Amino acid sequence: MEQKPPKPKVTKAPDSREARLKEALKANLARRKAQARARKADGENKG
Repeated sequence: MEQKPPKPKVTKAPDSREARLKEALKANLARRKAQARARKADGENKG
């Protein structure tokens, strides 16, 4: 799995924290869905 380089830390308003958490949750959910699809496809191929 590819990992993105860490972004420089910049302290901003609390709103940016919520936006960052929202984006992280969205990315995590997308990754988990992709993993679930891959497992399902792999299970179908094995028979």
